[in-house]
Amino acid sequence: MAFLHHPPSRCLGFDIAKETIAVCDGSKVITIANRRSDIRRFLSRSNADLAVCEPTGGFETLLIEECQRCGLAVHRCDTRKLKAFIRSKGRIGKSDAIDARELSAYGLERWASLALWCAPDCREVHLKALVRRRGDLMAMRVAERNRSKAPGARRLAATFKATLAVIDRQIAQIDRDIAVLTGTGPLKHRTEIATAMNGIGKTTAAALIATLPELGRMDRRHAASLAGLAPHPNESGKTIGYRRIRGGRPEVRTILFMPAMQAARGKGEFAAFYKRLAASGKKPIVALAAVMRKIVVVLNARLRDDLVQQS
Repeated sequence: MAFLHHPPSRCLGFDIAKETIAVCDGSKVITIANRRSDIRRFLSRSNADLAVCEPTGGFETLLIEECQRCGLAVHRCDTRKLKAFIRSKGRIGKSDAIDARELSAYGLERWASLALWCAPDCREVHLKALVRRRGDLMAMRVAERNRSKAPGARRLAATFKATLAVIDRQIAQIDRDIAVLTGTGPLKHRTEIATAMNGIGKTTAAALIATLPELGRMDRRHAASLAGLAPHPNESGKTIGYRRIRGGRPEVRTILFMPAMQAARGKGEFAAFYKRLAASGKKPIVALAAVMRKIVVVLNARLRDDLVQQS
């Protein structure tokens, strides 16, 4: 990850909506259209060192691209950290202008710890879009199947059947697209390393690589935390609370649940690890979480060390 090496003299705060962007430039806030031409015109007149924005479901893409085109460093901040920063100042009100000012203040105060945006590989972006769409279709298929089994659904059986057939074809096509994408280039090698792990299939490997593209470039603690599988302490004085996993990317837990269940059934590479945890008195759900964390940590190490074959 890249960071600034000196304090920014000016930091632009961008509060982004679908059609407009509120920009804090020093003491003033202006609104521009969320269009490439308007963004480029504004940035051409700016001499800032840093731009800070929030993730907005993709509406920030144009801004980030234009900032990188003109050489302006960009940080896309964690929304929870930004909200905590705003709350720490005792501010309750919320508007586009207020958020833009706070984004600018956040960048000026926290600049040393803010990782700068680096453009991801286009193949990773495509894989992530395919994996997300596949997840949406899987959820739609489950919902449609549940509706087809509801009382009184027999008269609508033809519509359920037709809809499920379309969804199945779409999932099959996405699976083929994922297979093609992960069958060439760097993604092929990363997939081979992941699938060499007993219990990780091609679908799970593709989902992990798409959801955690940072795998192989982190230490084990960062990997577990980013995956949302690190047990965070809950202690105060003499009180030792129950450690819970939280934060991170919760979709990773969904992806790794079935591989962890395989270990619980005595199958796969981590079956012995699960058995030791169960024998030591760990609750089943705690042991499953530990197995998921172990998978992420081991996979991160193998991708880092470029190890395909298991010892």
